[in-house]
Amino acid sequence: MKRGRSALFGTDGVRGRANHHPMTVEVAVALGKALAMVLEREPGKKRVVVGKDTRLSCYMFENALIAGLTSMGVETLMVGPLPTPGVAFITRAYRANAGIMISASHNPFHDNGIKIFTSDGYKLPDEVEEEIAKIVATNAFYNIKTDAHNVGRNKRIHDADGRYIEFAKATFPKKQTFEGMKIVLDCANGAAHRVAPLVFQELGADVLVFGNEPDGININANCGALHPSLVQKEVIEHSADVGISLDGDGDRVVMVDERGQVVDGDTILAILALYLHERGELPRNRVVGTVMTNLGVIKTLECNGIEVIRSQVGDRYVLSEMQKHQAILGGEQSGHLVFLDYNTTGDGIVSSLQVLKVMKETGRSLSALSATIEKYPQSLVNVPVVSKRPLEGVDSIQKEIREAEGALGGCGRVLIRYSGTEPLCRVLVEGSAKIDVNKLAIRLAKLIEKELGEKCVESLDT
Repeated sequence: MKRGRSALFGTDGVRGRANHHPMTVEVAVALGKALAMVLEREPGKKRVVVGKDTRLSCYMFENALIAGLTSMGVETLMVGPLPTPGVAFITRAYRANAGIMISASHNPFHDNGIKIFTSDGYKLPDEVEEEIAKIVATNAFYNIKTDAHNVGRNKRIHDADGRYIEFAKATFPKKQTFEGMKIVLDCANGAAHRVAPLVFQELGADVLVFGNEPDGININANCGALHPSLVQKEVIEHSADVGISLDGDGDRVVMVDERGQVVDGDTILAILALYLHERGELPRNRVVGTVMTNLGVIKTLECNGIEVIRSQVGDRYVLSEMQKHQAILGGEQSGHLVFLDYNTTGDGIVSSLQVLKVMKETGRSLSALSATIEKYPQSLVNVPVVSKRPLEGVDSIQKEIREAEGALGGCGRVLIRYSGTEPLCRVLVEGSAKIDVNKLAIRLAKLIEKELGEKCVESLDT
């Protein structure tokens, strides 16, 4: 079932272009006040952790949120730039009432967003987001004036980086190290730029680090999980064992094998699921993917006795299905991998560590592990749109979809969906090696461009 959303919250919190509604200082202050009102029903002194990535606009949103929260009597705990999973972890570790991450994830620097976590480190339930949105829309806090001696204090957690580094390292076997392993690491000039290199270095790896010089503007700019070509090049040039590309807020990862080939989230999910299954460590022999999970990956897992539950795209939906079906492992093609044994959200660093653990314990390279996973050819085209009209109501698009499905001959699929965080329509065509899926995808994309939007910006064949 599609998630009902307010006009304020999208599929991953509040997001938009900085200094344009809804990502304005005024809205951020109001969000802080509204969250404080929601937390008021909980007993005792209220504390909220506030983290961010490296975007220039994070400074103003950090100050605005803290102003809103403290003005209502809430104590705030600043952690500075820290990956989203790190903020979720610190929120739990400090027994805070909530956590906030200021980030637009993989988006360009001019965008920003606000994600709110519960005290357990999970993203807010829909009904709580709706309640907060209603408070913001009605200015319900307007007449609430906290006495001067009851306003909240703002404090900085100086060892947040170190705490998260130790947490991440603890997910890797204590008796193993990366001694003798060369890793190329791209931190996307984002939230993981300080912690990620230290995690792998402290575990003994020879780490070549890129994307670790953020300037407020260069986050995700031709680097990170959406641009793995940098890591591909460096892995080959330096004869590295593996490459790791994180995104701007560190909650997703794309890897590169020793031959320079990209290993996406679907393949990572399959590698880890098979490893756990072989050792009897995959409860109910079940994992969660999404509607975009490669059909070949699903076939591989099912042939090995692993059930694949498919959710909507978005890590919150993956997590929801994991909880519903009591799965401990889930993930997306984009590189969001969720391990409920370790964390409550996608974690690019921890995901990488788990893959490296499989490599160490099996003695197999990443390319050898990937070779056991079947993949169907896919073409994904992103089309900028000026409106998100229901696709079911556009007859010309529906006709083209039927024709494309006919061309696939029952050996593939067509999936068209709007992005939940960007003004994009995503066109995915998947089929057997005998079918030109890229041609079909481009044809569909051009029609969508004509009907709904602007020019096509990206085509990705896999």
